[in-house]
Amino acid sequence: MTDVVGVRFKEVGKIYYFDPNGMKIERGTPVIVETARGVEYGVAEIANREVEDGVVVPPLKIVIRKATENDLIQNQANKEREKEAFDICIEKIKAHGLDMKLIDVELTFDQTKIIFYFTSDGRVDFRELVRDLAIVFRMRIELRQIGVRDEAKMRNGIGICGRCLCCASFLDDFQPVSIKMAKDQNLSLNPTKISGICGRLMCCLKYEEKTYEYLIKNLPEPGDVVETPDGKGDVLSVNVLGQQVKVSLMKKARDDPSVGVYSADDIDVISRSKARKTDRE
Repeated sequence: MTDVVGVRFKEVGKIYYFDPNGMKIERGTPVIVETARGVEYGVAEIANREVEDGVVVPPLKIVIRKATENDLIQNQANKEREKEAFDICIEKIKAHGLDMKLIDVELTFDQTKIIFYFTSDGRVDFRELVRDLAIVFRMRIELRQIGVRDEAKMRNGIGICGRCLCCASFLDDFQPVSIKMAKDQNLSLNPTKISGICGRLMCCLKYEEKTYEYLIKNLPEPGDVVETPDGKGDVLSVNVLGQQVKVSLMKKARDDPSVGVYSADDIDVISRSKARKTDRE
């Protein structure tokens, strides 16, 4: 077992494990830690706890100290400098005529490195821009191209549900989302209705997917031939949450088909639809 604390560097971001270095650190305590990119300021989101050795990647970086009053002042000063750096970089981008959109700026706590996050439709030759920025800030410069989902997370916004974006509110990491999830949930496949403001499929499609996968196991699909308490018929539609199946029945050869709704437990699948067989192949 390894003693760790979990530290977060952004309000909504991934939590990283650090060696508490013999200190007792409570949740919400500002700390100064050693990271791969330098000394950083963060907030402890997980107090001291023991985790399995396989969970951590050795060697763990250490917590240097709990943040002091001077550290808090320094962190606030860094935030102000990040705003200034953002405006300066915007001017430099325009001066060089580069096809890129600046999204965010991060300055390490020890002021040894400044990172500029941007989006672009293609590759950007920003070597001249880096030289200009290095002359202005006199520290290591890094320009990092990000995707549209990362842009939405950094900028935040209001989703079609009327609430702040999940990625900017509580999601630590992006999870893979597929169009199959929308199909399983019987949602409209209109891209404008199932896409977030980033233009990608909405993260919330992932939330109920396991429930739908479990419920769908007990259901046939439209086009399947099933046996019902009233005879054989073709499946017209299914109600996943209600676990009900609408079936077109044929009681007698010359009769018009009638429609019935049955519980999934009361029917048996006789044969699958051709479309379903093709999909499986």
